[in-house]
Amino acid sequence: MRFFSFHLMPYPDLPSDYDGPAWVTVPNQFYDPNLGSGLYNRYLDELIYAEEVGFDGVCVNEHHQNAYGNMPSPNLIASILARQTSRVRIAVVGNALPLYDPPTRVAEEFAMIDVISGGRLIAGMVVGGGPEYYSFSINPADARERFQEAHDLIVKAWTTPGPFEFIGKHFRIRYVNPWPRPIQQPHPEIWIPGAGSLETVEFVARQRYAYMGIPYFPITVFERMFRMFRDACEAEGYEADPLQQGWLVPIYVAETDEQARREYEEHLWYFVKRLLPGITIQPPGYTSVRSLGNILKSAGTFMLNLETWDQVVDGQYAIVGSPETVTDLLIENLSRLGTGNLLGLFQLGTLPHDLTKKNLALFAEQVMPKLRAEFPEGQPVHRPSAAGQVA
Repeated sequence: MRFFSFHLMPYPDLPSDYDGPAWVTVPNQFYDPNLGSGLYNRYLDELIYAEEVGFDGVCVNEHHQNAYGNMPSPNLIASILARQTSRVRIAVVGNALPLYDPPTRVAEEFAMIDVISGGRLIAGMVVGGGPEYYSFSINPADARERFQEAHDLIVKAWTTPGPFEFIGKHFRIRYVNPWPRPIQQPHPEIWIPGAGSLETVEFVARQRYAYMGIPYFPITVFERMFRMFRDACEAEGYEADPLQQGWLVPIYVAETDEQARREYEEHLWYFVKRLLPGITIQPPGYTSVRSLGNILKSAGTFMLNLETWDQVVDGQYAIVGSPETVTDLLIENLSRLGTGNLLGLFQLGTLPHDLTKKNLALFAEQVMPKLRAEFPEGQPVHRPSAAGQVA
Protein backbone atom coordinates (compact mmCIF):
# COMPACT_ATOMS: atom_id res chain seq x y z
CA MET A 1 0.00 0.00 0.00
CA ARG A 2 1.31 3.44 -0.99
CA PHE A 3 -0.07 6.76 0.25
CA PHE A 4 -0.16 9.90 -1.90
CA SER A 5 -1.29 13.45 -1.20
CA PHE A 6 -3.09 14.74 -4.28
CA HIS A 7 -3.46 18.52 -4.76
CA LEU A 8 -5.74 20.31 -7.23
CA MET A 9 -4.58 23.86 -6.39
CA PRO A 10 -8.13 25.28 -6.53
CA TYR A 11 -9.12 28.94 -6.68
CA PRO A 12 -11.06 29.65 -3.45
CA ASP A 13 -12.35 33.17 -4.12
CA LEU A 14 -14.96 33.17 -6.89
CA PRO A 15 -17.43 36.08 -6.45
CA SER A 16 -20.36 35.11 -4.24
CA ASP A 17 -22.84 36.32 -6.86
CA TYR A 18 -21.32 34.31 -9.72
CA ASP A 19 -23.34 31.16 -10.47
CA GLY A 20 -21.90 30.13 -13.82
CA PRO A 21 -19.52 27.27 -14.68
CA ALA A 22 -16.02 27.16 -13.22
CA TRP A 23 -14.63 25.89 -16.54
CA VAL A 24 -13.82 27.28 -20.01
CA THR A 25 -15.95 30.43 -19.88
CA VAL A 26 -15.54 31.49 -16.24
CA PRO A 27 -14.35 35.12 -16.67
CA ASN A 28 -10.63 35.40 -15.95
CA GLN A 29 -11.22 38.89 -14.55
CA PHE A 30 -12.20 37.00 -11.39
CA TYR A 31 -8.60 35.80 -11.02
CA ASP A 32 -6.50 37.93 -8.67
CA PRO A 33 -2.79 37.35 -9.49
CA ASN A 34 -1.71 38.69 -6.11
CA LEU A 35 -3.95 36.20 -4.34
CA GLY A 36 -2.74 33.55 -6.79
CA SER A 37 0.89 34.21 -5.87
CA GLY A 38 0.20 33.40 -2.26
CA LEU A 39 -1.90 30.37 -3.18
CA TYR A 40 0.79 28.78 -5.36
CA ASN A 41 3.38 29.11 -2.63
CA ARG A 42 0.97 27.93 0.05
CA TYR A 43 -0.05 24.90 -2.01
CA LEU A 44 3.58 24.02 -2.70
CA ASP A 45 4.26 24.17 1.04
CA GLU A 46 1.39 21.69 1.59
CA LEU A 47 2.81 19.28 -0.97
CA ILE A 48 6.28 19.51 0.55
CA TYR A 49 4.79 19.05 4.03
CA ALA A 50 3.37 15.69 2.90
CA GLU A 51 6.93 14.41 2.60
CA GLU A 52 7.80 15.76 6.06
CA VAL A 53 4.99 13.78 7.72
CA GLY A 54 5.71 10.53 5.90
CA PHE A 55 3.65 10.18 2.72
CA ASP A 56 5.03 7.99 -0.04
CA GLY A 57 4.25 10.44 -2.81
CA VAL A 58 2.49 13.57 -3.99
CA CYS A 59 0.27 14.08 -7.03
CA VAL A 60 -0.39 17.07 -9.30
CA ASN A 61 -2.50 17.30 -12.45
CA GLU A 62 -3.30 19.35 -15.56
CA HIS A 63 -6.37 21.46 -16.28
CA HIS A 64 -6.88 24.63 -18.29
CA GLN A 65 -8.99 27.80 -18.09
CA ASN A 66 -10.81 26.97 -14.87
CA ALA A 67 -11.08 27.78 -11.18
CA TYR A 68 -11.21 24.10 -10.16
CA GLY A 69 -7.47 23.52 -10.50
CA ASN A 70 -4.91 26.22 -11.27
CA MET A 71 -2.26 23.92 -12.76
CA PRO A 72 -2.25 24.40 -16.53
CA SER A 73 1.34 23.11 -16.36
CA PRO A 74 1.73 20.48 -13.62
CA ASN A 75 5.26 19.91 -14.92
CA LEU A 76 6.28 23.32 -13.57
CA ILE A 77 4.98 22.37 -10.14
CA ALA A 78 6.58 18.92 -10.34
CA SER A 79 9.95 20.42 -11.25
CA ILE A 80 9.84 22.57 -8.10
CA LEU A 81 8.92 19.52 -6.02
CA ALA A 82 11.74 17.54 -7.63
CA ARG A 83 14.20 20.07 -6.20
CA GLN A 84 12.48 20.79 -2.88
CA THR A 85 11.85 17.18 -1.82
CA SER A 86 14.22 14.25 -1.44
CA ARG A 87 12.17 11.10 -0.93
CA VAL A 88 8.55 11.19 -2.14
CA ARG A 89 7.45 9.92 -5.53
CA ILE A 90 6.19 12.78 -7.72
CA ALA A 91 3.17 11.74 -9.75
CA VAL A 92 2.03 14.00 -12.58
CA VAL A 93 -1.50 12.69 -13.16
CA GLY A 94 -1.10 13.57 -15.90
CA ASN A 95 -0.15 15.42 -19.08
CA ALA A 96 -3.06 15.60 -21.54
CA LEU A 97 -1.18 14.17 -24.52
CA PRO A 98 -3.53 15.26 -27.36
CA LEU A 99 -2.96 18.91 -26.36
CA TYR A 100 0.81 18.71 -26.97
CA ASP A 101 2.25 19.25 -30.44
CA PRO A 102 4.81 17.80 -30.62
CA PRO A 103 4.45 15.27 -27.77
CA THR A 104 8.24 15.08 -27.52
CA ARG A 105 7.84 18.08 -25.18
CA VAL A 106 6.27 15.65 -22.70
CA ALA A 107 9.12 13.15 -23.17
CA GLU A 108 11.68 15.89 -22.53
CA GLU A 109 9.97 17.56 -19.56
CA PHE A 110 9.15 14.29 -17.83
CA ALA A 111 12.77 13.19 -18.31
CA MET A 112 13.97 16.47 -16.77
CA ILE A 113 11.77 15.95 -13.71
CA ASP A 114 12.97 12.37 -13.37
CA VAL A 115 16.62 13.40 -13.60
CA ILE A 116 16.32 16.36 -11.21
CA SER A 117 14.48 14.21 -8.66
CA GLY A 118 16.92 11.31 -8.92
CA GLY A 119 14.38 8.95 -10.47
CA ARG A 120 11.21 9.71 -8.50
CA LEU A 121 8.79 10.65 -11.30
CA ILE A 122 5.55 8.80 -11.95
CA ALA A 123 4.53 9.72 -15.50
CA GLY A 124 0.80 10.20 -15.85
CA MET A 125 -0.71 10.35 -19.32
CA VAL A 126 -4.33 11.33 -19.97
CA VAL A 127 -6.63 11.92 -22.91
CA GLY A 128 -7.72 15.13 -21.16
CA GLY A 129 -11.14 16.18 -19.92
CA GLY A 130 -13.91 17.29 -22.23
CA PRO A 131 -13.60 20.99 -21.26
CA GLU A 132 -9.99 21.03 -22.44
CA TYR A 133 -11.09 20.38 -26.02
CA TYR A 134 -13.17 23.56 -25.94
CA SER A 135 -10.29 25.50 -24.42
CA PHE A 136 -7.80 24.31 -27.06
CA SER A 137 -10.17 24.02 -30.06
CA ILE A 138 -8.90 20.53 -30.82
CA ASN A 139 -11.20 18.13 -32.66
CA PRO A 140 -12.48 15.81 -29.90
CA ALA A 141 -13.12 13.04 -32.41
CA ASP A 142 -9.33 12.78 -32.79
CA ALA A 143 -8.69 12.63 -29.02
CA ARG A 144 -8.18 8.89 -28.65
CA GLU A 145 -6.14 8.60 -31.86
CA ARG A 146 -3.87 11.53 -30.92
CA PHE A 147 -3.42 10.10 -27.43
CA GLN A 148 -2.36 6.69 -28.74
CA GLU A 149 0.08 8.14 -31.25
CA ALA A 150 1.57 10.57 -28.72
CA HIS A 151 1.96 7.78 -26.16
CA ASP A 152 3.76 5.59 -28.68
CA LEU A 153 6.11 8.43 -29.63
CA ILE A 154 6.95 9.29 -26.00
CA VAL A 155 7.67 5.72 -24.95
CA LYS A 156 9.75 5.14 -28.07
CA ALA A 157 11.67 8.36 -27.39
CA TRP A 158 12.54 7.02 -23.93
CA THR A 159 13.44 3.49 -24.98
CA THR A 160 14.96 3.69 -28.48
CA PRO A 161 18.41 5.20 -29.10
CA GLY A 162 18.18 8.40 -31.15
CA PRO A 163 18.12 10.04 -33.45
CA PHE A 164 15.31 8.30 -35.30
CA GLU A 165 12.44 9.43 -37.49
CA PHE A 166 8.80 9.21 -36.41
CA ILE A 167 6.06 9.38 -39.02
CA GLY A 168 2.48 9.14 -37.81
CA LYS A 169 -0.90 10.45 -38.83
CA HIS A 170 -0.86 13.41 -36.43
CA PHE A 171 2.83 13.87 -35.61
CA ARG A 172 5.80 13.80 -37.99
CA ILE A 173 9.27 14.41 -36.58
CA ARG A 174 12.44 14.09 -38.64
CA TYR A 175 14.82 13.81 -35.67
CA VAL A 176 13.62 12.28 -32.40
CA ASN A 177 16.63 12.49 -30.08
CA PRO A 178 15.59 13.80 -26.66
CA TRP A 179 18.14 15.11 -24.18
CA PRO A 180 17.98 14.33 -21.28
CA ARG A 181 16.82 10.73 -20.94
CA PRO A 182 15.03 9.56 -17.77
CA ILE A 183 16.96 7.89 -14.96
CA GLN A 184 14.34 5.16 -14.53
CA GLN A 185 14.78 2.43 -17.10
CA PRO A 186 13.27 1.46 -19.40
CA HIS A 187 11.04 4.40 -18.43
CA PRO A 188 9.26 5.88 -15.39
CA GLU A 189 6.20 4.17 -13.94
CA ILE A 190 3.16 5.16 -16.01
CA TRP A 191 -0.28 5.93 -14.56
CA ILE A 192 -3.41 6.57 -16.58
CA PRO A 193 -6.59 7.90 -14.93
CA GLY A 194 -10.04 6.99 -16.17
CA ALA A 195 -13.74 7.50 -15.50
CA GLY A 196 -15.11 4.34 -17.05
CA SER A 197 -14.09 4.58 -20.70
CA LEU A 198 -13.72 1.04 -21.99
CA GLU A 199 -10.95 2.08 -24.37
CA THR A 200 -8.91 3.49 -21.49
CA VAL A 201 -9.38 0.42 -19.29
CA GLU A 202 -8.40 -1.93 -22.10
CA PHE A 203 -5.39 0.18 -23.09
CA VAL A 204 -4.03 0.32 -19.53
CA ALA A 205 -4.50 -3.43 -19.07
CA ARG A 206 -2.82 -4.18 -22.40
CA GLN A 207 0.20 -2.00 -21.55
CA ARG A 208 0.34 -3.26 -17.94
CA TYR A 209 0.27 0.29 -16.64
CA ALA A 210 -1.59 1.51 -13.53
CA TYR A 211 -5.24 2.58 -13.67
CA MET A 212 -6.29 5.46 -11.40
CA GLY A 213 -10.01 5.82 -10.65
CA ILE A 214 -11.11 9.44 -11.06
CA PRO A 215 -12.94 10.70 -7.93
CA TYR A 216 -16.36 12.21 -7.18
CA PHE A 217 -18.36 9.00 -7.50
CA PRO A 218 -19.79 6.71 -4.79
CA ILE A 219 -17.82 3.68 -3.66
CA THR A 220 -20.10 1.33 -5.64
CA VAL A 221 -19.00 2.94 -8.92
CA PHE A 222 -15.34 2.43 -8.03
CA GLU A 223 -16.06 -1.22 -7.24
CA ARG A 224 -17.46 -1.68 -10.73
CA MET A 225 -14.63 0.33 -12.31
CA PHE A 226 -11.82 -1.69 -10.74
CA ARG A 227 -13.62 -4.98 -11.33
CA MET A 228 -13.80 -4.00 -15.00
CA PHE A 229 -10.06 -3.26 -14.98
CA ARG A 230 -9.20 -6.60 -13.37
CA ASP A 231 -11.36 -8.37 -15.97
CA ALA A 232 -9.47 -6.54 -18.73
CA CYS A 233 -6.15 -7.67 -17.23
CA GLU A 234 -7.38 -11.26 -17.09
CA ALA A 235 -8.38 -10.99 -20.76
CA GLU A 236 -4.73 -10.04 -21.43
CA GLY A 237 -3.58 -13.18 -19.65
CA TYR A 238 -2.46 -11.94 -16.23
CA GLU A 239 -3.76 -10.94 -12.78
CA ALA A 240 -3.73 -7.24 -11.95
CA ASP A 241 -1.30 -6.18 -9.23
CA PRO A 242 -2.87 -3.97 -6.52
CA LEU A 243 -0.20 -1.35 -7.33
CA GLN A 244 -1.73 -1.16 -10.82
CA GLN A 245 -4.81 0.39 -9.25
CA GLY A 246 -5.35 3.63 -7.37
CA TRP A 247 -8.36 5.16 -5.65
CA LEU A 248 -8.58 8.97 -5.48
CA VAL A 249 -10.86 10.28 -2.74
CA PRO A 250 -11.27 13.42 -0.57
CA ILE A 251 -10.17 12.76 3.02
CA TYR A 252 -10.51 14.89 6.14
CA VAL A 253 -9.40 13.90 9.66
CA ALA A 254 -10.12 15.81 12.87
CA GLU A 255 -10.18 14.94 16.55
CA THR A 256 -13.81 13.74 16.51
CA ASP A 257 -16.45 12.93 13.90
CA GLU A 258 -18.46 15.98 14.88
CA GLN A 259 -15.47 18.31 14.68
CA ALA A 260 -14.46 16.87 11.33
CA ARG A 261 -17.84 17.63 9.78
CA ARG A 262 -17.95 21.08 11.39
CA GLU A 263 -14.51 22.03 10.06
CA TYR A 264 -14.88 20.49 6.61
CA GLU A 265 -18.45 20.67 5.34
CA GLU A 266 -18.58 24.28 4.08
CA HIS A 267 -15.36 23.79 2.12
CA LEU A 268 -16.67 20.62 0.49
CA TRP A 269 -19.86 22.40 -0.62
CA TYR A 270 -17.87 25.25 -2.15
CA PHE A 271 -16.03 22.62 -4.15
CA VAL A 272 -19.20 20.77 -5.20
CA LYS A 273 -21.38 23.78 -5.99
CA ARG A 274 -18.83 26.33 -7.20
CA LEU A 275 -15.86 24.41 -8.71
CA LEU A 276 -17.36 21.24 -10.19
CA PRO A 277 -19.97 22.91 -12.46
CA GLY A 278 -18.69 22.70 -16.02
CA ILE A 279 -16.36 19.74 -15.46
CA THR A 280 -18.80 17.36 -17.15
CA ILE A 281 -18.84 19.18 -20.52
CA GLN A 282 -18.47 16.49 -23.18
CA PRO A 283 -17.94 17.76 -26.74
CA PRO A 284 -19.45 15.70 -29.59
CA GLY A 285 -17.14 12.90 -30.66
CA TYR A 286 -15.13 12.89 -27.43
CA THR A 287 -16.56 9.59 -26.16
CA SER A 288 -17.14 6.47 -28.25
CA VAL A 289 -20.61 4.92 -28.46
CA ARG A 290 -19.45 1.75 -26.68
CA SER A 291 -17.96 3.71 -23.78
CA LEU A 292 -20.80 6.23 -23.50
CA GLY A 293 -23.23 3.57 -22.33
CA ASN A 294 -20.84 2.45 -19.63
CA ILE A 295 -20.16 6.02 -18.45
CA LEU A 296 -23.86 6.88 -18.37
CA LYS A 297 -24.42 4.11 -15.81
CA SER A 298 -22.63 6.36 -13.30
CA ALA A 299 -23.69 9.80 -14.56
CA GLY A 300 -26.54 10.27 -12.09
CA THR A 301 -24.28 9.47 -9.14
CA PHE A 302 -21.65 12.12 -9.91
CA MET A 303 -20.75 14.32 -6.91
CA LEU A 304 -22.18 17.41 -8.63
CA ASN A 305 -25.67 16.00 -7.99
CA LEU A 306 -25.28 15.84 -4.21
CA GLU A 307 -27.59 17.94 -2.02
CA THR A 308 -27.15 16.68 1.56
CA TRP A 309 -24.37 15.61 3.91
CA ASP A 310 -26.11 12.25 4.38
CA GLN A 311 -25.61 11.58 0.67
CA VAL A 312 -21.90 12.34 1.03
CA VAL A 313 -21.62 9.87 3.92
CA ASP A 314 -23.82 7.14 2.45
CA GLY A 315 -21.99 7.12 -0.88
CA GLN A 316 -18.60 7.68 0.75
CA TYR A 317 -17.83 10.45 -1.71
CA ALA A 318 -15.47 11.79 0.96
CA ILE A 319 -13.95 10.01 3.96
CA VAL A 320 -14.46 12.36 6.91
CA GLY A 321 -14.20 11.81 10.65
CA SER A 322 -11.99 11.01 13.60
CA PRO A 323 -8.79 9.01 13.08
CA GLU A 324 -10.64 5.88 14.18
CA THR A 325 -13.57 6.46 11.81
CA VAL A 326 -11.35 7.32 8.86
CA THR A 327 -9.14 4.27 9.51
CA ASP A 328 -12.11 1.90 9.66
CA LEU A 329 -13.70 3.33 6.50
CA LEU A 330 -10.47 3.19 4.54
CA ILE A 331 -9.70 -0.40 5.58
CA GLU A 332 -13.20 -1.43 4.52
CA ASN A 333 -13.09 0.40 1.20
CA LEU A 334 -9.54 -0.48 0.21
CA SER A 335 -10.39 -4.11 0.89
CA ARG A 336 -13.53 -3.82 -1.27
CA LEU A 337 -11.62 -2.19 -4.11
CA GLY A 338 -8.38 -4.19 -4.01
CA THR A 339 -6.31 -1.08 -4.79
CA GLY A 340 -2.69 -0.67 -3.70
CA ASN A 341 -2.45 3.12 -4.09
CA LEU A 342 -4.49 5.53 -1.98
CA LEU A 343 -4.58 9.04 -3.46
CA GLY A 344 -6.05 11.39 -0.87
CA LEU A 345 -7.34 14.88 -1.59
CA PHE A 346 -6.39 16.45 1.73
CA GLN A 347 -7.14 19.99 0.58
CA LEU A 348 -10.46 20.69 -1.10
CA GLY A 349 -12.25 23.88 -2.16
CA THR A 350 -11.74 26.63 0.39
CA LEU A 351 -10.14 24.49 3.11
CA PRO A 352 -7.55 26.80 4.71
CA HIS A 353 -3.85 26.15 5.17
CA ASP A 354 -3.95 25.42 8.91
CA LEU A 355 -6.71 22.83 8.58
CA THR A 356 -5.01 21.26 5.56
CA LYS A 357 -1.77 20.80 7.51
CA LYS A 358 -3.65 19.45 10.51
CA ASN A 359 -5.47 17.03 8.23
CA LEU A 360 -2.21 15.77 6.71
CA ALA A 361 -0.54 15.46 10.10
CA LEU A 362 -3.39 13.58 11.79
CA PHE A 363 -3.70 11.21 8.84
CA ALA A 364 0.04 10.53 8.78
CA GLU A 365 0.35 10.11 12.54
CA GLN A 366 -2.83 8.25 13.45
CA VAL A 367 -4.28 6.66 10.30
CA MET A 368 -1.40 5.76 8.00
CA PRO A 369 0.45 3.48 10.49
CA LYS A 370 -2.71 1.41 11.03
CA LEU A 371 -3.28 1.10 7.30
CA ARG A 372 0.34 0.04 6.76
CA ALA A 373 -0.13 -2.62 9.44
CA GLU A 374 -3.37 -3.80 7.83
CA PHE A 375 -1.82 -3.94 4.36
CA PRO A 376 1.86 -4.92 4.93
CA GLU A 377 4.39 -4.25 2.21
CA GLY A 378 5.02 -7.30 0.09
CA GLN A 379 1.66 -8.87 0.90
CA PRO A 380 -1.37 -8.58 -1.41
CA VAL A 381 -4.09 -6.12 -0.59
CA HIS A 382 -7.32 -7.83 0.48
CA ARG A 383 -9.04 -8.68 -2.78
CA PRO A 384 -12.79 -8.67 -3.42
CA SER A 385 -14.33 -11.88 -4.63
CA ALA A 386 -16.33 -12.08 -7.85
CA ALA A 387 -19.47 -11.36 -5.84
CA GLY A 388 -17.96 -8.14 -4.58
CA GLN A 389 -17.28 -9.39 -1.04
CA VAL A 390 -13.81 -9.43 0.49
CA ALA A 391 -12.23 -12.81 -0.15
